[in-house]
Amino acid sequence: MNDIPDRKDKKKKIRLAAVADLHVQETDQGKWTGFFNDISQQADVVLICGDLTDTGDEGEAQLLSEALKSCTVPVVGVLGNHDHEKGRHKLIRQTLQQEHVHILEGEAVVIEGVGFAGVKGFGGGFDRHMLSMFGEKAMKAFVQEAVDEALQLDRALAHLDQEHNGIPKIALMHYSPLQETVRGEPEEIYPFLGSSRLAEPLIRRKVVAAFHGHAHAGKLQGDLSGVKVFNVARRVLHQEGHPLPFFIFEV
Repeated sequence: MNDIPDRKDKKKKIRLAAVADLHVQETDQGKWTGFFNDISQQADVVLICGDLTDTGDEGEAQLLSEALKSCTVPVVGVLGNHDHEKGRHKLIRQTLQQEHVHILEGEAVVIEGVGFAGVKGFGGGFDRHMLSMFGEKAMKAFVQEAVDEALQLDRALAHLDQEHNGIPKIALMHYSPLQETVRGEPEEIYPFLGSSRLAEPLIRRKVVAAFHGHAHAGKLQGDLSGVKVFNVARRVLHQEGHPLPFFIFEV
């Protein structure tokens, strides 16, 4: 786990700027520098919830890495399904891991006295429609992927509880942990937008808020037994008339 010392002033409010689904393309040269300069002027920590690249190419990641140099605050992110498209997700992560950039894959980091745990997540459906570990080998493998992602999230949150007991916890993922924030998408694709298996660690570990993307036609906000959940996909922020191209949340 990657830890940064807690802040001394426990009462200080930390401003998080969250966004997802950047889908950076190699033709985006110069497009994102101003974005990250602006976002770092309004927040203490930036959260990027997956689909950092458009086609999962390390060239796109390199362009994003250059743009992130204009960001003057720590960046915490997770990868999304687009970042896995070409099987180069490890290269993408390596490209983006800088001194102030943390790409989490079942890990946790503490910044300014706030704990952040991150996973990509996976599909599988929600509530009573969630897929079960039954049937063909391929179906079992699909469900197992969601189980593994939930276990990684739980371990990361457990680390924060054990090593930094009492600090507020924030979770990042690409796939949704609940149905509420994917509503607006066709119901037929709900099983591919997230999984309720991701919800249990969030509730049990008493996470303050969770951020995700992926469902571009979903809803901005949902509630998971007291855990605030935000779909911060750029298209969602735009379609709901959000005044900024990112979402501000105070801890």
